[in-house]
Amino acid sequence: MLLVTGGAGFIGSNLVASLNEAGRADIAVNDMLGSDGKWRNLAGRQIADFVPPARLTGWLEGRKLEAVIHLGAISSTTATDGDAIMENNFRLSLSLLDWCTATATPFIYASSAATYGDGEQGYSDDWSNGALKRLKPMNLYGFSKHLFDLAVAERVRRKQKMPPQWVGLKFFNVFGPNEYHKGEMMSLVAKRFDDAKAGKTVRLFKSHRPGLADGEQSRDFIYVDDTVAVVRWLMDTPAVSGIFNVGTGQARSFRDLMAAMFAALGRQPAIDYVDMPAAIRDSYQYFTQAETANLRRAGYNVNFTPLEAAVKHYVNDYLGRADRYR
Repeated sequence: MLLVTGGAGFIGSNLVASLNEAGRADIAVNDMLGSDGKWRNLAGRQIADFVPPARLTGWLEGRKLEAVIHLGAISSTTATDGDAIMENNFRLSLSLLDWCTATATPFIYASSAATYGDGEQGYSDDWSNGALKRLKPMNLYGFSKHLFDLAVAERVRRKQKMPPQWVGLKFFNVFGPNEYHKGEMMSLVAKRFDDAKAGKTVRLFKSHRPGLADGEQSRDFIYVDDTVAVVRWLMDTPAVSGIFNVGTGQARSFRDLMAAMFAALGRQPAIDYVDMPAAIRDSYQYFTQAETANLRRAGYNVNFTPLEAAVKHYVNDYLGRADRYR
């Protein structure tokens, strides 16, 4: 049996779907469903067990698992409850790492590109302790993920006992089906699709950085199918351990993202630019781009889906249909 924490969430539910499609249903999902329709992410899926967070410790006692895929977290970059973030994103992660170490269970966990902060130190996939210590996350979420990366790297540096496989994945800007429960944390494709389909103008932030045009703020956008493919490859390649960037390695602008969405709808782009709220200007990332050499050196040689093809697939196969769920 596999345990997928955050298995009803965005990347987690897509992983469960992929495993189901491969003929596997021996999956335990650890998550909270709440009341925002998150359950729909699993509505068409089959799992062996559903474990609420409060019962996870007891559920793990005496159990043997094939692997723990730890994707659960408070992932909002605007979250402000430091105690809740540390309990869910740091201390729970440490507990699962300890359990996997004690039981010799492979452990794959989600880190984040938010650990890189404003990108001043670049986006190198060097996970040595010294390289990680130079990073300065700009929000509480990134800070919590960064602390756990540091804890993992320190154990490795000290040659302490670790799970037989341990992997941290710094996901960049993931988009795709089943992200609808995320509200303001959804991708811009999901947030702006209905307006674009209705013929309305979509809005993007103006640039407040000299020399950078409005809409040219850029991200390393990666389709959720590609992130799942990386996780599945790691599950099948137990000799690989480390902390890896999961992005395409190619930054694209928000204008490009919206143009791809309009193209998938067969429309000319209609974009207006509005002032960025003053409250987020100082912590806004203008550019992210994953360095993926570490992942490639480890043996992952699958090409990532080009932005236009990924957006077209998302629009035609999910957003443009009555049932948008995978």
